[in-house]
Amino acid sequence: MATSLLSQPSSPPIAPAAAGPIYRSTKTYGHSEGLSCCFRQWRATHSHCNLLHGYALSFAFVFGTRELDECNWCFDFGDLKEVKAWLHHMFDHTTLVAADDPHLPVFESLQRTGLAELRVLPAVGCEAVARHAFDHVSDYVAKKTAARVWLESVEVREHSGNSAIYCNPAGA
Repeated sequence: MATSLLSQPSSPPIAPAAAGPIYRSTKTYGHSEGLSCCFRQWRATHSHCNLLHGYALSFAFVFGTRELDECNWCFDFGDLKEVKAWLHHMFDHTTLVAADDPHLPVFESLQRTGLAELRVLPAVGCEAVARHAFDHVSDYVAKKTAARVWLESVEVREHSGNSAIYCNPAGA
């Protein structure tokens, strides 16, 4: 999958300017989007979360700007096609495993035999997935808007009862 603007982040998150009103807009990819993936949180030895389990994830992105574009928009949602494709690549019928999972070779074997579509992340869990999405989409938004817009936060929902939010460390 080509990820021209969704490559590894090349710069720190964009910090908003110091003064003036902030306009915000949100884009949500809900549970019906089909981002059904399997997690293994190997460090959760006290919990059943260390076993393979799955969710139909939902993502909510909050964008901020101090200056609207020529259409009076914070961010043109039509520019999120690459983000949607990246979300599907990462989380649609995939298995998320941490890079330091002691059973990583087993999961890699499942991928080699065609039994799993593996995604290895630095860490696994709703919070870690929110940060991973933030890191990729923040850089994309900055490039797409010449830093006029910043990503404020990403919320990842496992279901209606559980979510995690990662916020821009540069603040608003």
